[in-house]
Amino acid sequence: MPTRSLTIKEDAYQALKAKKKEGESFTDVILRLTENTGNARRLLEMMDEIHSPELADGIEKASKEFRKNFKTRDTEI
Repeated sequence: MPTRSLTIKEDAYQALKAKKKEGESFTDVILRLTENTGNARRLLEMMDEIHSPELADGIEKASKEFRKNFKTRDTEI
């Protein structure tokens, strides 16, 4: 398989390196992150990557605030 050399900025390299799992090559990481299959496995991987207690707390707080302020109105068709 042919190979290509790429030049990327240091911050891009560090971001890519942070996504690298044990035993993965940079090629594996790029293919995994750019895969667009829409499958449930990828969604779960993404959720695992971004999960944080602060994020969950923020979403819960925003949801409660939205429900508290949500008003309905009667309409006729």
